[in-house]
Amino acid sequence: MTKKQDDKDIENQEQDMPIESTDEGVELNEGISENNEATPLKIAEEMINDLRDKLLRAVAETENVRRRSEKERTDAANYAVTAFARDMLAIGDNLSRAVECIPATDIPEDIKNTIEGVEMTERELLNIFERHGIKKIDPKGEKFDHNFHQAMFETENTGEENGTIIQVLQVGYKIKDRLLRPAMVGVAKGETPQKHESVDTIA
Repeated sequence: MTKKQDDKDIENQEQDMPIESTDEGVELNEGISENNEATPLKIAEEMINDLRDKLLRAVAETENVRRRSEKERTDAANYAVTAFARDMLAIGDNLSRAVECIPATDIPEDIKNTIEGVEMTERELLNIFERHGIKKIDPKGEKFDHNFHQAMFETENTGEENGTIIQVLQVGYKIKDRLLRPAMVGVAKGETPQKHESVDTIA
């Protein structure tokens, strides 16, 4: 047999040999395609998560609306009489001035009943204010508080600590926890400490 014939036989044998496939490579490719594929289960999970998020947002918004409505309802109940109460303060002021002008002694017998009537009217008005949550602010001797007091003047050398209210020109009022009218007051002004200049001496 010649050399050419041997080479031809070998070539024919190589062509007849079956080509082996790599199962591992095929399985790996299939796994990758399955992982990237949007399966019905994954779609359902995404929809559930989206609906859960929307539900939580809706519940939170509903709770916020309920709280705002409750606060507005409470404020309306507590402060509905604010404008009316502010107008009534002038009547209380006039009654208070009338009582303060009554002399301590030498009251004629024929006007004692009138004076008692004015005092009773003032007390009853203040009681009505109290029932509706309106309280008087009479801060004489207290520390000045800009949240409830309005300073009309300052006085030095009063013997009081700086910032102490020494006179109430007009009482204030508050309704519940809100200021209805600030108290107009005079405040003690402490003495400003004098600065002592130091003198340098040469030794």
